[in-house]
Amino acid sequence: MAKLDNIKLFVFDLGGTLMEYKDMHLSWTGYYKSAFEYVNTKLGLELSEQQIADSIQIFCDYNPAVNPREKEIDPEIIFGDIIRGWGTTIPVTKIIEVFFESLKLEPVIYDDSIPTLEALKKAGFKIAAMTDVATGMPDLMHKNYVTPLLPYFDLYVSSLSCGYKKPNPKGLRDISEQLGIAPDNMVMIGDTHRDVNAAKNIGCQSILINRKDSPAQELGQDFTVKNTLEILALIQL
Repeated sequence: MAKLDNIKLFVFDLGGTLMEYKDMHLSWTGYYKSAFEYVNTKLGLELSEQQIADSIQIFCDYNPAVNPREKEIDPEIIFGDIIRGWGTTIPVTKIIEVFFESLKLEPVIYDDSIPTLEALKKAGFKIAAMTDVATGMPDLMHKNYVTPLLPYFDLYVSSLSCGYKKPNPKGLRDISEQLGIAPDNMVMIGDTHRDVNAAKNIGCQSILINRKDSPAQELGQDFTVKNTLEILALIQL
């Protein structure tokens, strides 16, 4: 079996790699209508159906799954644009809070995630997170959903903190520079082509995680695993 060589730093994606939101679909656009209706009712905004429809369209326009983009946009800018026509004085931060409250997000940390992180930490490897934050979600809110994982990271970098979404390599470059480890000594672990391509764009190795045991995807990854524990077999512990 091929092995990972000269690796000092493991960089993990979060959603679909170390955790997921229970019963959530990959595309969040289907939740927008009910979320804005919830905001309307809870905050007593008396928005018209047209205003809600316009809000959904604006949010969809910002969603990179609908309109691909790498540059990240601050949630307050996104929601500021959405509520411009609402005629409300309610702070945009409150609108954001109630919007995501409606989704009732329930984070689930995969059973293998913490044992893997513990083993890598014990073996002396550096560990970082490089995660794309959901459209419109504040970084602190995102971090709160993954609190059990945070103690294992030497560095947490998100699309909001670095300013760019994967496959742009900015986040990986920031991690490399801040931890003082060259890309040649890093490996990126994730579940999508964006993770693999981000690794390619900076020149580090990549591991594609295929938790759903779907037909093997050849995205140019160096290794493929079904769960994070299989990563341990790729290194000399």
